[in-house]
Amino acid sequence: MFNEISDGISSHLKALSLISKHRLWIYCLAPGIISLLLGVAIIGTAWNISDNAADWLMAFYPYEWGRKVLDWIAQAFSGLLVLTLGFLLFRHIVMAISAPLMSFLSEKVEKILKGDGGAPPFSLPQILSDLVRGITISLRNIIRELFFTFLIFLLGVFIPFLAPIVPVLIFLVQAFYAGFGNMDFCLERHFRVRDSVRFVRRYKGLAIGNGTVFLLLLFTGIGFLVALPLGTVAATVESVKRVSSF
Repeated sequence: MFNEISDGISSHLKALSLISKHRLWIYCLAPGIISLLLGVAIIGTAWNISDNAADWLMAFYPYEWGRKVLDWIAQAFSGLLVLTLGFLLFRHIVMAISAPLMSFLSEKVEKILKGDGGAPPFSLPQILSDLVRGITISLRNIIRELFFTFLIFLLGVFIPFLAPIVPVLIFLVQAFYAGFGNMDFCLERHFRVRDSVRFVRRYKGLAIGNGTVFLLLLFTGIGFLVALPLGTVAATVESVKRVSSF
C-alpha cells in the first residue's frame, strides 16, 4: 500500500512532463475558471452565513457578560463550519461539472501512453454520458465521505485520546475520495461503476497518494486552478498500468 501511495504522489511529476510535452495546458483553463468562480462563491457565502449563524447561536445566550467574545467565537466557528462543508462540496462539484472535459483529457493521455496521440472524436452522447456518470460518482462519494468524516469526528469527541489523530484520519478519507474521482476519469472507459469501485478499493493506496497531492494543491493560492487536470493526468498514468491486470 505504501508503494501505491508513493506512486500516486510521484505520478504528478510524470503528469507535469506529459502536459508540458504535449501542450495540454489548454485543458486546465475550464476547470480553473470553474474552480475560481466556485471558490469565490463559497468564501462569500461563508462570510454572509457566519454572521447570520452567529446571531442565531447568540440568541441562546441571555447574558451581557462576555457577549462580545462569545459573538466573535460564534462567528469564527460558523464561518469555519461553512468553509469546511464548502470545501467538501467544492471538489465534488468541480469534478462533476468538469467531468466531460477531464474524461476527454484522460482519454487523450491514455492514447499518448499507448502510442496513439490522436485526439478522441467529439461525441455529444458520450459527453452527456460522462456528465451523468460524473454526477453519479460525485453524489456517491460525497455521501460516503461526509458519513465517514462525521463518524471520525464523533470518535474524536467521545474518545478523547483519539482526538490528535482525527485530523489525519479525516484528511486520509478526503484524499481517498478525491483520488477516486480523479481515477474514475480513466476507469469509466474500462469499467462500470461497480467495477470501478472494486478497482479503487484494490488500489486504495494509489487513490490516497493521488488525492493527497490534489488536496494540498487546493490549499495553495494558485495550485487549486490546476489541481483537477493535473490529478486527472497523474491518475490516468497509474491507472492505465493496472487496468489490464485487474
